[in-house]
Amino acid sequence: MTQRVRHDEREGFRGTSADVLGRDAVPGRGESLEFLGTALAAGAFVLCVVSPEVTEASVHHLAMRTTGLGH
Repeated sequence: MTQRVRHDEREGFRGTSADVLGRDAVPGRGESLEFLGTALAAGAFVLCVVSPEVTEASVHHLAMRTTGLGH
């Protein structure tokens, strides 16, 4: 009969603690960064919906800056 050996997922693992699934490098920091990113994305979406001219102006500004880099 064949015996199956169970390995602990951390046994022989040479990566950082952030590479292990379910573990953050700094506990509790991931949630705050996720909330901050979600809040920034929601704010940008609301700004684009409420004031479309801001979006047009930012696209125009970005296009002019990238054109200047090409010359």
